[in-house]
Amino acid sequence: MGAVLAVTVPFFALVLAGYLAAQRRLLPEAAIPGLNAFVLYFALPAMLFRFGAGTPIFDLLNPAVLVVWVVCALLIVFVTIALTLGPVHLKDAAFGALVAAFPNTGFMGVPLLAALLGPAAAGPVISAVLADLFVTSSLCIALAQAHDASGHGARDAALKTLRGTLANPLPWAIAAGAVFSVAGLSLPGPLDAVVKMLADAATPVALFTIGAVLWRAGQHAHTRTPPARYLPVAAIKLFLHPLLVFAVGAAAIRLGAPLSTFQLAVLTLAAALPSASNVSLLAERYGADNGRVARIILASTAAAFVTFSLLASVLGTQARTA
Repeated sequence: MGAVLAVTVPFFALVLAGYLAAQRRLLPEAAIPGLNAFVLYFALPAMLFRFGAGTPIFDLLNPAVLVVWVVCALLIVFVTIALTLGPVHLKDAAFGALVAAFPNTGFMGVPLLAALLGPAAAGPVISAVLADLFVTSSLCIALAQAHDASGHGARDAALKTLRGTLANPLPWAIAAGAVFSVAGLSLPGPLDAVVKMLADAATPVALFTIGAVLWRAGQHAHTRTPPARYLPVAAIKLFLHPLLVFAVGAAAIRLGAPLSTFQLAVLTLAAALPSASNVSLLAERYGADNGRVARIILASTAAAFVTFSLLASVLGTQARTA
């Protein structure tokens, strides 16, 4: 447990530092979008490119990993909507489902799990990032727009989300890294140094930015949501999601799927991560109850320090000895 805390404490401490810096106005609110842009368009793509270039292509796009992750994400989406629809409208239920099924694998998961389990953990996590960007997000936003009686709202929203995903630099950085991995290419010295510097900045700046974004989301919330409407969804994210991934992955292994116990441990820990912080921005953009979404993300992030660390202390040991 001590070895796990030696890794997780600094990660969550940087998130807390970003939250406090924004709360106390040491970081101006106007600077938060700039920090987010630096991470999204420069630092994180550089980090994902380096991981992609150093990871075998089958580990990046393992069909068994993708199927297990997508199946579990879809189950979590529909279970969350079924449990919450009624007290909240379909749009809010869909965004609640998105934060229940979409962990913070990009900003937090890749560097955290690589630090805990070694660089080999990056492959399954990157697969999860791609699945959530292309499948989970598109589905939930389409469901959020399904109230359009013409029937075109959901399809148009899904296409709009897909176009937005294709404009996202992260999939392209992963794809470029995969090409370099397959072809055995390497960047020229000066360019490689630039990419390395940006990649080294990704983890601390991304974690700091998560905290600042969480504070900003709370400030811009349009409603004050009672705990009964957000704590159950946070519990689904932190408990049901990793349990489901572990169960489905273990069943896949027993059926002979090309999924190792190490990859299953990585996926389970990825599912145990807190909700993705950028979903609050999506909820605000689409007119959903961003107050509820922000509180789900904040609750899952605060609680994940304990729940994730405990799970990592168990599964991390098993993964390293597998």
